[in-house]
Amino acid sequence: MDTIKINKGNAQIVAHRGLSGLERENTASAFVAAGNRSYFGIETDVRPTADGKFILLHDDNPVRCGGDMLIPEQSTLQTIQSVQLFDMDGKRGRTDLRIPTMEDYLHICKRYNKVCVLEFKGYYTEEQMKKVVEIVKAEYCLEMMIFISFAFENLQILRTICPEANCQFLTGAFSEELVQRLKDNKMDVDIWSKDLTEEHVKRFLEEGIKVNVWTVDNPARAEELISWGVQFITSNILE
Repeated sequence: MDTIKINKGNAQIVAHRGLSGLERENTASAFVAAGNRSYFGIETDVRPTADGKFILLHDDNPVRCGGDMLIPEQSTLQTIQSVQLFDMDGKRGRTDLRIPTMEDYLHICKRYNKVCVLEFKGYYTEEQMKKVVEIVKAEYCLEMMIFISFAFENLQILRTICPEANCQFLTGAFSEELVQRLKDNKMDVDIWSKDLTEEHVKRFLEEGIKVNVWTVDNPARAEELISWGVQFITSNILE
């Protein structure tokens, strides 16, 4: 099995949680698999731990990926990294399938010269956000980062720390209020593909708002969105 190749046109393809169509999501294996291919960026989900570290996990706990029932925000990094995840066939055995740190992810993206698309899960304090920025600056660089979140407040806090940060607000639906909010805050959008129309894309682009679309695994739909002018496609398997 391999990725599904599409006509990308002028769009950039982002590997969703790494190359999660082939490897266990949000693991070093998924990030390396994306790094070895033509992806523009690699997306992941970051959460703080109880001892002030940052790990990569989409859900509130790792159970769906084969891990134990633990809450990352209430657990230490050592406890979290003791968890061995399932492989894609639902079996354990690969000792490399662990929950990575944010530093692990940044190192892989840097090695393969990929843009990091970092999603903040939950709500971050100013102190936590400052620490994220410090780690990014130490391990990679802000110019190679796109920060995304469903919590607009996270992106606003980030902008107070780093006015130059590249931010995309995650959302499920289009509205004129959204367009105005993004324009006022000089942010781009990362929007669910399901109900997105050509007119919606046109409105964003008219206001200079870049459009990232999630999560698109159907080649025909991806190429339709690309023909409308979206700049980014986030996918589990398309390349």
